[in-house]
Amino acid sequence: MPKRDADATKKRLLKSGLAEFGNKGFSGARTAKIAQRARCNIRLLYYYFGGKEGLYLACLERVYTEIRDRERDLNLKNMEPREAILQLVKFTFDHMLHNPDFVNIVSVENTEGGRFLKKLVTLHGAARTHIDNVGEVLNRGCTEGQFRAGIDPFQLYFSVLSLSYLHLSNRHTLSVTYSLDLGDPEWLAARKIHVSDLILSYLCDVTSRQV
Repeated sequence: MPKRDADATKKRLLKSGLAEFGNKGFSGARTAKIAQRARCNIRLLYYYFGGKEGLYLACLERVYTEIRDRERDLNLKNMEPREAILQLVKFTFDHMLHNPDFVNIVSVENTEGGRFLKKLVTLHGAARTHIDNVGEVLNRGCTEGQFRAGIDPFQLYFSVLSLSYLHLSNRHTLSVTYSLDLGDPEWLAARKIHVSDLILSYLCDVTSRQV
């Protein structure tokens, strides 16, 4: 098979795998269904990925590599601190919103206890650079008097991630229990503004806090 055709087939299998694993989980996903959705012979799935687990690992690697690459492209170090934080929130919120495959397969992998992700050694610690960049922004903001001191970059990023993620990962149950449509574009736009304001107000409150 020509390289171009092979690459196209692998991309279709990855896309199909992300949909099948995200909807059915690892155990519930079926290779025959994935191949059918990808419009290819099931033998090609085994040829390119070695089987179900190999394809699942490739799907995990794809979504995590993509978000790490895009985080690097943010170039937060070259932004004014307040703008850098706003861009961090906007990127995180929008990436979760527009990449349901990421949200779904991460939810699946958490039900698996992260056992497959542990096999992808190249991803171990890959997010540390992003956290270091956030820390550098916080330090600059503190030095310039924009942000209060003593903010843990891990804690801050995890808060941004949680605020950008929960309404998507739990959207079905939350929509029912609160009688809201969490997929409504107007609600999502208001949510992003709320998250941005919440994070900035926390950073810019220079008064001391006692727990």
